[in-house]
Amino acid sequence: MSTLRLGDIAPDFTQDSTDGKISFHEWAGDSWVVLFSHPADFTPVCTTELGMVAALNVEFAKRRVKPIALSIDPLEKHGLWVKDINETQRTTVNFPILADEDKTVAKLYDMIHPNASTTSTVRSVFIIDPKKVIRTTFTYPASTGRNFDEILRVIDSLQLTDSHKVATPANWKDGDDVVTVPSLQDPAELAQRFPKGFQAVRPYLRMTPQPNK
Repeated sequence: MSTLRLGDIAPDFTQDSTDGKISFHEWAGDSWVVLFSHPADFTPVCTTELGMVAALNVEFAKRRVKPIALSIDPLEKHGLWVKDINETQRTTVNFPILADEDKTVAKLYDMIHPNASTTSTVRSVFIIDPKKVIRTTFTYPASTGRNFDEILRVIDSLQLTDSHKVATPANWKDGDDVVTVPSLQDPAELAQRFPKGFQAVRPYLRMTPQPNK
């Protein structure tokens, strides 16, 4: 399986989960999706990550995002692990965890990197839009927990730039100034799209207040 790239259609699959059998594209519907993998159940970093995603339920929901996790351990083990996550992280896991015991999804999404481990998945993240297009990927080693604030920040950027002719600069956060896309040159269109005006730092670098704020 070749590595999935940005712009590819996220492969469909059917797999068991803690919420029952899931047909991925049907389950995703018209929502954004964050699909993320874990090396194994009952591991410390994974436990904190799943607890964090549960705690961020409102943040994901307001962005129309469905999170879905994956581990290659069996469903029965997932059920026991969820109890531990809820207890230790003081939350309630409210999203499905795929029981990818046969590695169907792990192989489809190239989540097993043999030079890192021949048996466990790396910490993969796929941000997938409502058209089932892969928009962003992250890959972390097993020893490093993910930054879910960054994942939310990227989703904010993708949703903003999909609806306005802007891009987000370094370290941008929702509410900060953005840049107008260089291809937009017509003065009348610039005035229409950015009624708050813009600062032309250079002809190719124009800063403007976030247009949807």
